[in-house]
Amino acid sequence: MTLVHIVLFKLKSSLSQDEKKAVCDDMLNLKDTCIHPTSNKTYILSASGGVDNSPEGAQGGFTHGFVVEFASKEDRDYYVSQDPIHQAFGQKNGSKWDDVRVIDYEKGIF
Repeated sequence: MTLVHIVLFKLKSSLSQDEKKAVCDDMLNLKDTCIHPTSNKTYILSASGGVDNSPEGAQGGFTHGFVVEFASKEDRDYYVSQDPIHQAFGQKNGSKWDDVRVIDYEKGIF
């Protein structure tokens, strides 16, 4: 089973390009810096993201999107509620976005 975690950010328009890139770099670096306390290994299977470029106009102001994959709900739940590196990311960068949306799903489960 693969669990997909989608995060959409509405980064503040007052941020410089360098500040926006730093938030994105921090988000993507979680894949290599989040360590599971039991295995002492990284546990995020994959992470990708970037700036919105959709021509559809249905973004609702969200500027950046990320997809993070986990092997299990347990790994995702640890990431969301306990991982100190993920929590530090939110504390460091939370003031840099106006809004955030998250949706999770298991591939193929409808």
